Amino acid sequence: MNKRRKRHNPEQIVRKLRDADAMLNAGKDLASVLQTLEVSESTYLRWRNQYGGMKSEEAKRLKQLEDENKRLKELVADLSLDNKMLKYISEGNW
Repeated sequence: MNKRRKRHNPEQIVRKLRDADAMLNAGKDLASVLQTLEVSESTYLRWRNQYGGMKSEEAKRLKQLEDENKRLKELVADLSLDNKMLKYISEGNW
């Protein structure tokens, strides 16, 4: 049986972590909580480290900042490449 990977947005992750806390406080064991949430233990621990005490809005903002940071890094890389190319051409080594 091959399960399809599911992508969760930050709001869903925070909601699932909140649900997990509620179930764990109610006395359920971790294995049954993970099965209910349909995630693996490693995914749960990664989410817990990354989104631990965040609210939904904070998680959404974090994701937006990460996306913006990625876009800016790509822009810097493109500009660096253009700069190197122009220096190479201006030296006449082509």
